[in-house]
Amino acid sequence: MGSAGATPEELAGLEARLGTVLPPSYRGFLRTSNGWLDTTTAIRRLLPVPEIGWAKDLDPELIEGWSGSGEPNDVPDEDYYAYGDEQQPCTIRTEYLNDMLKISHAPDASDVYLLNPRVVTPDGEWEAWYFAHWLPGAVRYRSFWDLMNDEYHNFRGDQG
Repeated sequence: MGSAGATPEELAGLEARLGTVLPPSYRGFLRTSNGWLDTTTAIRRLLPVPEIGWAKDLDPELIEGWSGSGEPNDVPDEDYYAYGDEQQPCTIRTEYLNDMLKISHAPDASDVYLLNPRVVTPDGEWEAWYFAHWLPGAVRYRSFWDLMNDEYHNFRGDQG
């Protein structure tokens, strides 16, 4: 895992299985590296093509645990669409969880990367969520690219 990218046929098969077109930055990542190891101390793997799937199918306990009553979180757009330092991790819309794509694996399943097809930029990027056991929700990013770029800078100690 992580050495060779997914083939065009593998990507087309994944998109057919999921019934959607993947966001460009994530699709580009899979073309370059079909999975990855250790993005954080808690996230052990970015999943290879055969293991990627909808969170409701792969991790129903995660959806159940966060969805609770099934009532949508009433988060105003001005709070929800704040990213970076302006964002509060508790400003998530749990009603989106049922539609999330799970793209990572952690042994204890308490930290996870999810892609949200319900929030899409004009250029086709899906919002990315980083759920962690230590957060009161998720840290959200405009795209997979933004999530990975932030993780890289955290790894290097560039942010403070």
